[in-house]
Amino acid sequence: MSRAFTKEIDDAPPPPAPERPVSAARNLVTANGARQIEQMVAVLTQQTTATADIDALTALKRDLRYWEARRASMEIVEPSPDPVSVKFGTRVSIRRGGQVRDIRIVGEDEADPSLGAIAWTSPLARALEGAAAGDMVEFEVAGREEEIAVLSIAGMG
Repeated sequence: MSRAFTKEIDDAPPPPAPERPVSAARNLVTANGARQIEQMVAVLTQQTTATADIDALTALKRDLRYWEARRASMEIVEPSPDPVSVKFGTRVSIRRGGQVRDIRIVGEDEADPSLGAIAWTSPLARALEGAAAGDMVEFEVAGREEEIAVLSIAGMG
């Protein structure tokens, strides 16, 4: 193979990044999640008008398309102020593996497990859904069953 041919291949621009996948699940959001989505659209819109770099602009426009799709499909759910069972928009205290954790069940884009916010579509949230304070929930993780105690449930309002 000649060096000239190799050079042409090396100089080819990288393929465009694939679109960000949009979840097929309903886009349930809390009021805070809706604000976060609106903020992302506003920030990315501003950044696309201020960016001249073509690669950066391509990435920003891809992200903007994702957040615009999320904004268009969001369903704001007002949490119950006094829930009796675990569902979207609740704050739940659980005991799992001997440790007590407080978690909030939120929309997919709002989820941040390191801050105790898990997506309503996550396996843990699905396992807890419908449970009441005092219930024990079976949860399969890594091929084994684990019991989770639901200690308390509160609204996020």
